[in-house]
Amino acid sequence: MTAPPNTTADTVTLALDQGTHASRALLFDGRGECLAVAERPVALHRRGDRVEQDPREILATTRAAMAEVLGSPAARGRVVARAGLATQRSSVVAWDRRTGEPLSPVLSWQDRRAAGWLAGFTPEAGRVRAITGLPLSPHYGASKLRWLLDQTPAVARAQRAGRLAMGPLASYLLFHLVAGGPLVVDDGNAARTLLWDLRQRDWHPGLLDLFGIPRPVLPECRPIRHPFGTLAGTAIPLTAVNGDQNAALHGLGEPQPGVAQINMGTGAFALVPTGSRLVLDDELLGGIASSGPDAVTYSLEGTVNGAGAALAWAEEHWGIGPIAPQLDDWLARPGAPPIFVNTVGGLGSPWWRAGPDARLEGDGEPWQRGVAVAESIVFLLEANLDCLARAGVAPTRLRVSGGLARADGLCQRLADLSGLAVSRPAATEATARGIAWLAAGQPSDWPRPPEDSFTPSANTALGDRYRRFCTLLAAG
Repeated sequence: MTAPPNTTADTVTLALDQGTHASRALLFDGRGECLAVAERPVALHRRGDRVEQDPREILATTRAAMAEVLGSPAARGRVVARAGLATQRSSVVAWDRRTGEPLSPVLSWQDRRAAGWLAGFTPEAGRVRAITGLPLSPHYGASKLRWLLDQTPAVARAQRAGRLAMGPLASYLLFHLVAGGPLVVDDGNAARTLLWDLRQRDWHPGLLDLFGIPRPVLPECRPIRHPFGTLAGTAIPLTAVNGDQNAALHGLGEPQPGVAQINMGTGAFALVPTGSRLVLDDELLGGIASSGPDAVTYSLEGTVNGAGAALAWAEEHWGIGPIAPQLDDWLARPGAPPIFVNTVGGLGSPWWRAGPDARLEGDGEPWQRGVAVAESIVFLLEANLDCLARAGVAPTRLRVSGGLARADGLCQRLADLSGLAVSRPAATEATARGIAWLAAGQPSDWPRPPEDSFTPSANTALGDRYRRFCTLLAAG
């Protein structure tokens, strides 16, 4: 499993997919078929607007999943020719660059603890967006990195000693997973820090000064498709690193114009490829889809913070048990549900604010409450599809992936409300397959898997509930 890349039928690609709730490793063959999967759960610790994870646990579970899949029967007799790494975006961590020991928890992409501090930079919001493509939001890295510098004694001591490293979670994993401990990060994850120049593809000196982030503590920026080195303890070259949602855009290979990729996991994200054209919009996110040494492609994105996270919120607050396994049955039942004001994790695009407290408008049986939460995810996505249309990149079709995409009723409601056909590949491993495709050199011969289709139908009641939902959000 340590021979150099070749094109034989026995050549496979390792995909490492480190997400909010699990670290996973998958093997894909030369036709993009998944041969084996290993998964380890990862805990998430939430205290109000503070959302953290244990960097040691994330690293250990990633290594364990990788070891399991490389030792699986599917790997025997096959050459693991290359690997790709996809990680949750906008999460940050600090560590000692000499020992590798973490100096802080991972501050999750959902963490909003520094929102008050960041609000002081509101007059600079337009400048920041013009450079980074991002709104001035505490979900992104700058305010979290500054909070670690100001509030974590171990981080301050390491900085004074010249031993501090900090940055996106991807850079911490690369430091530990790649032989030699490089201090590097890919374009896709660097782009979610409010510190990175979309055009120059590097840290922006003016933004580093603005937010008080020292350049020496940050990793060097590299393209998404890049020879990052070999995975420690193996001879497997790591040839691509990207953020999870950016990788999902490539789940079926080359992104198709006009097709919005909607990935529904802990959050839900709608990305439309814009090719070599960088599109900036006041309501949405401009970002990197892929990059190599000499080329870059962009995307425009809408983001929903409360997807799977909203289901988890409802389970905890209402005590109604796991929702996802029952969702298809519940969505098939007749009757109008109440409306769930879904501000779990704060409102993403196009609102970019904390929002009112999450609440149920009306009441109902447990199944009706579960349906209300599911519909709120569809409503938030529809608001973002409307934004994409206003920005001039209206999708003509939707493709869904992620755990929540398995619910037929959710996909049908998305089709009905948007008026667009929704397709769902039989294999919904969009992030893992996307990073594998990038790592494998973007092969043109990976076949597209079969897809389920959902055709829009008239649903007046759903549209009425959507309008009521938007009114409730606007009222605060």
